[in-house]
Amino acid sequence: MSERTSYAPGTPCWVDLATPDLDAAEGFYKELFGWEIPELSNSAEMGGYRRAKLGGRDVAGAMPLMDGGQEGQPPAWSTYISVDDADTIARAIQENGGTMIAEPMQVATYGRLAIFTDPEGAFFGIWQPLDFAGAELVNEPGAFSWNELATRDPEAAKEFYGRVFGWEFQAEEGPGGMTYNVAYVGENRVAGMADVSGRLPDEIPAHWMAYFVVESAEGAMEQVEAGGGSVQFGPVDIPPGRFAMLADPAGAAFAVIAYGDDVEVP
Repeated sequence: MSERTSYAPGTPCWVDLATPDLDAAEGFYKELFGWEIPELSNSAEMGGYRRAKLGGRDVAGAMPLMDGGQEGQPPAWSTYISVDDADTIARAIQENGGTMIAEPMQVATYGRLAIFTDPEGAFFGIWQPLDFAGAELVNEPGAFSWNELATRDPEAAKEFYGRVFGWEFQAEEGPGGMTYNVAYVGENRVAGMADVSGRLPDEIPAHWMAYFVVESAEGAMEQVEAGGGSVQFGPVDIPPGRFAMLADPAGAAFAVIAYGDDVEVP
């Protein structure tokens, strides 16, 4: 389903970009995904926060970082998981070894937000919707479609996220024989976990990666490099299609995927 007005609890519902130069980011992502990232009427009250639009629908967020980063966070894409009660989930996260970075807070009339790291140090957020559920368009070119945790301890990660969000897991074979765990809420696939032990340099911490749909992985790679970004990995063929991991000019990493014609997207 491409258009969304709600998300089941435990489902990633939103992604946003923290970047030192919003105007430069708008130019880059407009060329790559066709986004417009206008200032909101209340952007100043919300620390400069903006919402990227595709065809008039909200697809992602963007906010400024001062001096290239704050509180140790470099330019990055973040994943937010929909919840019924931010306070209850915040307690569960901490009781199961997560660390609270920003406690639950009201965001105008849109919803309630909190930021954490999981026990391995991966940043993520939770979102309790009020007037705003999350991305209004997904699984279409230019919109996000998948969220994946890169972890060196998949068993501990499964235990943490399973206890907090009620996720159940099914193991699949990933690229190069990697074990890939798919998280489910009921019968719905909602996220992935890649075991990157020995596959990523030690200095790259555990992290959540956002995947955006494109018509062509190779085409997106060319556009990214032409726009001053970089190709980190790929392209690689996997059962759903062809993907690549990229970074924008500020260094924020993200992935793109071109789904096969006969693939049922998540």
